[in-house]
Amino acid sequence: MSERSRQRDSEALDNYLLEAQGYIDSGRLDSEEMNYKLEIMESLRQARAAVLSGDSEWPSLVEESLKNNKNNLLNFRQQIFFLEWLESQPDEALSVLRALWADDGTPPEKRIRTFSARVPEHQHFRGTGTRLRAISVLLMALGPQYPPFAATAFNGSYGRTGYSQPPKGADEGTVYEHALGFLDQVVARAKALGMERPADRLEAQGVVWWYKWDGEPVGASPPRKPAVAAAGTDGHQTESLEELAEELLFDIGFLEDIEKLLDDKGQVIFQGPPGTGKTYAARQLAACLAGSAERVRLVQFHPSYAYEDFVQGYRPTLVEGSPGFELRNGPLLDMAESARREPDARHFLVIDEINRGNLAKVFGELYFLLEYRDEEMRLQYSDKPFSLPWNLFFIGTMNTADRSIALVDLALRRRFHFVEFHPDEAPVKGLLRRWLSQQAPGMEWVADLVDRANEKLQDRQGAVGPSYFMRSGLDDEMVDLVWKHNIRPYIEEQLYGQQDRLDEFDLDKLRREVEGAAPQGGPEEPGSEDAGTGDAPA
Repeated sequence: MSERSRQRDSEALDNYLLEAQGYIDSGRLDSEEMNYKLEIMESLRQARAAVLSGDSEWPSLVEESLKNNKNNLLNFRQQIFFLEWLESQPDEALSVLRALWADDGTPPEKRIRTFSARVPEHQHFRGTGTRLRAISVLLMALGPQYPPFAATAFNGSYGRTGYSQPPKGADEGTVYEHALGFLDQVVARAKALGMERPADRLEAQGVVWWYKWDGEPVGASPPRKPAVAAAGTDGHQTESLEELAEELLFDIGFLEDIEKLLDDKGQVIFQGPPGTGKTYAARQLAACLAGSAERVRLVQFHPSYAYEDFVQGYRPTLVEGSPGFELRNGPLLDMAESARREPDARHFLVIDEINRGNLAKVFGELYFLLEYRDEEMRLQYSDKPFSLPWNLFFIGTMNTADRSIALVDLALRRRFHFVEFHPDEAPVKGLLRRWLSQQAPGMEWVADLVDRANEKLQDRQGAVGPSYFMRSGLDDEMVDLVWKHNIRPYIEEQLYGQQDRLDEFDLDKLRREVEGAAPQGGPEEPGSEDAGTGDAPA
């Protein structure tokens, strides 16, 4: 690295710390990041002492530390997986935990590799980032020098400061060692700047976490942006399904299944009621699989959208100063040409609200080409043969709540795989609760509120989705505004002509019901570790 590059990276790290100064001095570092982690650390420390001494209470202490209601560092399904492992294989679990927590000077990367190799294969404990996230939480039992890890948070800070990314294909031990090196550099640079904090790795990790979730200087206007920026818009490209699962709070297996469906037919449709994150997930997944947001294009269908807009058609123009027409390609042909220029890369056309268009009119001969990618046809406005390249994929989104929209016809339905986005099943089930526990602690009652409203609606296709409330700065006042101006009008539309039922959906009444009911447990369906979806319902 040149001296100029080193100076530039040092300046970037200095700016990174100086921007965080107000956050640290405000007390939010302690209240938002340090206090609950120290509590979890103490619980794990007691569990470790019992494991190393052979105390018969060790299983209950480990269980207590994992089920700590403040321990949102592990997702719900990972907690269940570890607890089932402890119960089914207590002797092996004790041996593995002793190796992880041994007081023998073993470097952390070796502890991590040993643990990862000995824990049984499981869908909620696979992938480098997912495994490391879980193992790093357990390592907190050794003290603040071993803070928790999340790939998305650290990768974002690497990019912001110019710090190198871990090597491609690195294992969990190497990735964690790389992260600790970054935290050590943050602490050292803070000291050089005369800052009292961050003074250790855990405090530095708290700063990394802050940049992940907020990253705005204290005193700035509250950001009106998605909790996770669209891929390619913040300088950080989501590089793996594993990392994307963390960002979306989805189970990685769900995303892997969609990738398989895309490889099978080349096209899928996400269907469900509004506010379930269909469009956001489609764009994020497309950018991740394509490797670049530049290989993704979004179009939205509507009743006046036609073949000429989507595929190819004559459009008005001036020809030598006189009105005329010229043949123009639509987004379909543009993306097909881009895909042919890069045959080794995936390209995606995301079609929002696909069922709002007259599909037979918009797709034309593409009905045939979507299924027979090896075949050629002459397009309506061209004499040249055309085929769809195999590396051009389609992701559509479909709103199931609007009764004025016709469902897709059977010919198109046969050509697409359909993926459900409904509040009563994964990945949407439990999503709001997972997001609130990380982004707006203390507001989890909103998830109970939405669940109760959906129970009363008794309409799966018209349920209230979670992303109405997945927004920055959520508080009681914002909930009231969203309910009054978004949820209530939506429910009135769903219950048109049933005025007697609308009183059931009064916000205050529903809140009294959920607060008077027995507290609900954690999320019922899996989600990966850390992140969110966009603000706007999709």
